[in-house]
Amino acid sequence: MTQAPTPTVDTVRRLVSSLLKDGGGTSGPEVRPVTEGGGHWTWSVGARHVLRLAPDREAALRRRRELRLRDFVRPYLPLAVPTSVAHGEWAPGLSYTLDTKVPGGTAEEHDVSAVGEADLAGLLTGLREVPVRQAEALGVPRTAPRSLESLRRAAEKAAHVLADADEFDPVRLHQLSAPAAVQLAAQPGTAVLVHHGLKGERLVVSADGRVRGVLDWTDAAVGDPAEDIAGLAVAVGSPAAVRAATLAGYGARPCLRGLWLARCDTVLHLAEHVGHRDTAALPLLRIQLRRAWEPILLERLTELREEPTDEGF
Repeated sequence: MTQAPTPTVDTVRRLVSSLLKDGGGTSGPEVRPVTEGGGHWTWSVGARHVLRLAPDREAALRRRRELRLRDFVRPYLPLAVPTSVAHGEWAPGLSYTLDTKVPGGTAEEHDVSAVGEADLAGLLTGLREVPVRQAEALGVPRTAPRSLESLRRAAEKAAHVLADADEFDPVRLHQLSAPAAVQLAAQPGTAVLVHHGLKGERLVVSADGRVRGVLDWTDAAVGDPAEDIAGLAVAVGSPAAVRAATLAGYGARPCLRGLWLARCDTVLHLAEHVGHRDTAALPLLRIQLRRAWEPILLERLTELREEPTDEGF
């Protein structure tokens, strides 16, 4: 695989100056790296644009697919999806896209209001309505649902690492028994288009708590809708995620499955970084774990029942 050169300020400034000939004056627009989830590969360009650079050929293929997918899903969603104003290659075989910036902060900066939860419900509803065969025709992959039982066993081991570091009480995981994990297995016929990366930094939230847009569709797949419910639980908290999913028409099983996917994932992610003594990442990971483990009223497994299905994984 070709090693991509690390983008510099000068590299980015030359590229965007050639693309925005009328927007930057003699010195070009101000550019700065987006450190949250971006590293050297995402740059803020002035007040209105974001430049995203593919670091390798696999990422370049996903970015090109994302361009097609964003245009396809936009009519189905009540939230803004970034629009590309220019795209091409910034290095041989490595693509870029210059996108319009969706105004607002992130879910890490602003709390989501009750009306914002309705916005999230609209997102989940819209994703369910996207024709999956047409999405697959654009190159969107179909992914199998994860085994919640395997994830539960891994999380139990990770929980003891966190207990030794005084980060987490492993007893909390006992709420998810092995039979319950089996009961919450993904059901056939429930595959939908999922964003598969609904992190707080990818939800654009206004100061009044409305969710205005969703960024970064490179991980989108046809698969388990509980994955997006799980993402929302980590991003905005389990109660808000479950309320949004319920408003979108999801029943107890996918809501509880998403809840436990999020809880196990956050235990695993925090344990990994505690083990590697990655102190820079710990504050956010602790917040995400706390959000995922917020209690919800729906946690009564006896209420689960079979739900109708229409299309298999």
